[in-house]
Amino acid sequence: MTCPLRALRQIAFLLERAREPTYRVRAFRRAAAVVASLPADELNRRISNGTLQALPGIGPVTAEVITEAAGGAEPSYLARLLSEQQPSAAAGLRAALRGDCHTHSDWSDGGSPPLEMAEAARDLGHEWIALTDHSPRLTVAGGLSAERLLAQLELISELNTELAPFRILTGIEVDILEDGSLDQQEDLLAQLDVVVASVHSKLRMPAGPMTERMVTAVRSPHVDVLGHCTGRLLAGRGRPESVFDADAVFGACREHGVAVEINCRPERMDPPDRLLRLAADKGCMFAIDTDAHAPGQLDWLGNGTARAEAFGIPPDRVINTRAAAELTGVN
Repeated sequence: MTCPLRALRQIAFLLERAREPTYRVRAFRRAAAVVASLPADELNRRISNGTLQALPGIGPVTAEVITEAAGGAEPSYLARLLSEQQPSAAAGLRAALRGDCHTHSDWSDGGSPPLEMAEAARDLGHEWIALTDHSPRLTVAGGLSAERLLAQLELISELNTELAPFRILTGIEVDILEDGSLDQQEDLLAQLDVVVASVHSKLRMPAGPMTERMVTAVRSPHVDVLGHCTGRLLAGRGRPESVFDADAVFGACREHGVAVEINCRPERMDPPDRLLRLAADKGCMFAIDTDAHAPGQLDWLGNGTARAEAFGIPPDRVINTRAAAELTGVN
């Protein structure tokens, strides 16, 4: 029998992957949450007597998906989406990736809980993902205070027991503050497996101060990845690139072993081609990351691997081709 819960989540995943409108994705995620909370006998009873839509969060389309799946058929809505989807890249550099260094959950501004993100990553063939929710200064994104981050670390420990051998790496996307310091306690940063440092504020600083700001952050012993370095946005009204001395910043990344992120989000695709070429020519290491805020976005890695291959970046210069133990130094 096809599982109604799995069907709803798979539809939401495919919609996210295809960048369909958020309201459509939420309809299926909301229906999945309702189904997950129902005892099996109540779900079956409501299917039998046609009262699924009496439940808040279940509409006519999601009710039809649930009914078809519970009856053992592939829901027609799911079948249509599967027929329209482009297959995921499965060769070359994409096949060499073992994980994703930059993902978000509903603990900050993501849409799904850590377990659901991890299960989706595992189903894609990942061996691990780093959970890198935002740091406290980014209040608009629900950044994690020290207390909430500690609570998340406890949760990850529990989930890793359940998910083994798959592994969730502990992490954070920490804001680079105006003086180059990092927006979280140093003792906590030292405990994490992956620290992605990104600029999210004062993006229009003059080039000199911005360069100093970024280089100071890259020199921190806690930073592993420099996230979406220019901060540009390509979609909607867009946002221009931050200006900085890229030669100095990428030189610092190379010197201190910090990977330059190739951000796979379609609206970012950061760094731009000319800077990606510069970082490659300088001998930098890279992290090809989805910056996923939903499970379906975890399948965007091909956006970055295609760009890396175009600039001749080999697998041994991409840190997420490594096994979790090699990446973290912890077995």
